[in-house]
Amino acid sequence: MGNPRALDPGASYEELRAGFRWRVPPRLNMGVVCADVHPPDAPGLVVVDRTGTATTVTFGRLAELSDRLANGLAGIGVTRGDRVGIVVPQSLETGLTHLAVYKLGAVALPLASLFGPDALAYRLGDSEARVVVTTPENLEKVVEAVDLAGTEATVVVTGAGAPGHLRFDDLLAGSARFRPVDTAADDPAFLIYTSGTTGPPKGALHAHRSLIGHLPGFELYYEFFPRPDDVHWTPADWAWIGGLMDVLVPSWYHGRPVVTADHDFDPAWALDLMARERVTCAFLPPTALKMMRAADVRSDGLSLRAVFTGGEPLGEEMLHWGIEALGAHINEGYGQTEANLVVGNCAARFPVRPGSMGRAVPGHEVRVLDEDGRPVVGEQGEIAVRGPDPVFMLGYWNRPDATAAKYRGDWLLTGDLGVEDDDGYLWFVSRKDDVITSRGYRIGPGEIEESLMGHPAVAMCAVVGVPDELRGQVPKAFVVLRDGYEPGPDLAAALREHVRTRLAAHEVPREVEFLDDLPRTTTGKILRRALRGG
Repeated sequence: MGNPRALDPGASYEELRAGFRWRVPPRLNMGVVCADVHPPDAPGLVVVDRTGTATTVTFGRLAELSDRLANGLAGIGVTRGDRVGIVVPQSLETGLTHLAVYKLGAVALPLASLFGPDALAYRLGDSEARVVVTTPENLEKVVEAVDLAGTEATVVVTGAGAPGHLRFDDLLAGSARFRPVDTAADDPAFLIYTSGTTGPPKGALHAHRSLIGHLPGFELYYEFFPRPDDVHWTPADWAWIGGLMDVLVPSWYHGRPVVTADHDFDPAWALDLMARERVTCAFLPPTALKMMRAADVRSDGLSLRAVFTGGEPLGEEMLHWGIEALGAHINEGYGQTEANLVVGNCAARFPVRPGSMGRAVPGHEVRVLDEDGRPVVGEQGEIAVRGPDPVFMLGYWNRPDATAAKYRGDWLLTGDLGVEDDDGYLWFVSRKDDVITSRGYRIGPGEIEESLMGHPAVAMCAVVGVPDELRGQVPKAFVVLRDGYEPGPDLAAALREHVRTRLAAHEVPREVEFLDDLPRTTTGKILRRALRGG
């Protein structure tokens, strides 16, 4: 019973690099290896409700309920390859839906609950989702999004359900006898949309083998996960690749429990939760760590042994704070939706150099390329990952042009600029493009600009990221008004509210600056560097 490790816990970093060989089975189903192969009585999910009451769901129960749900989804027409949207925050229902969709050979489409109707509509329409699972709280905007997308997707509602829509619990009422689809490792399993600087968001389609590709980084960051007493938790939404593939899916692959809690993030609450549930490993985004440090929280009751974070450099003081306040090393790592967990630190195996993203994870070849596509050391260039690599996406959904542009020969181009030092440590410099990184989320300015352009007052606009002490970056909008509109705080507030109601809270511009015109290049493109003051 159980699944093999990717890394030998007794080996040095150099030995791990030199001796690593990928072991990707030709047939693989993420739903099966994350639930069905584990001891039925082993804890798989710890569900903590608003009162703090914890309920443990065993792997046997996860296997049974996901089989029932797979039968229920099949009964409403979901078949191999169909996309199933999941607009549900961390919960038992979210985990079960992922397992069931994988077992069906269908494609999970995780979507953040903080998305507004426009953001949901684009992703549901572009993916041609057949079914959308959501909560009563998210139902209104999901129905609006389905209508805007024109997909006629079936909406399934969790909890008490809603009149006129299928109830999630009814889909669980059928047979527990289900034979999972025999999927190849290269068959698609999940589709996560990532934002770019121009045009609409792109869907990164991943195969079942992506799980195997994530394992070396996952095990390294958490200092050779799993240990027998390991319990995992993150406040990050499982709709993001960080929550899904940096925590939930690999933990379940290794047969260890994950904690999910129905609570907005609060530093003191987070510390109490980790202490009460004996959390040993946590993925804490930089914003969460900064909030905890600002609140001066610390506890002697923690069981933490490893913390992973990524998205922006923390700096030496924050790393020291982690050891003092949390009692654990904070291992920073690097990846992106298209190729995740490829660089990172492991304080148990090699010295951490503050400010560095770490070193290439065993199994992944990560280098900095110059303009001619040659690896360089000590010079700034674009960070790239050499393929073939099982963590790579299959490609962008229905975007062969964008997929082709992502590669240069065997190298997947990250779009990030960095430097590699003589010892193989990688140092992030900046985005090659204009993606805004805020609270660990990657925000494409194009989607915000499109939303602003939907306001009658806006003639032209551009959005860039500006520094923010807590969030890393926040969006700032530069707006040229149409005739008849006067700039001022009231209009700025109206524009921010317009974006808030159409997209997501973290995409709302924190500042709106009115200009007579936007700076442009000689070819007419907006000169974002000038707007950022660079």
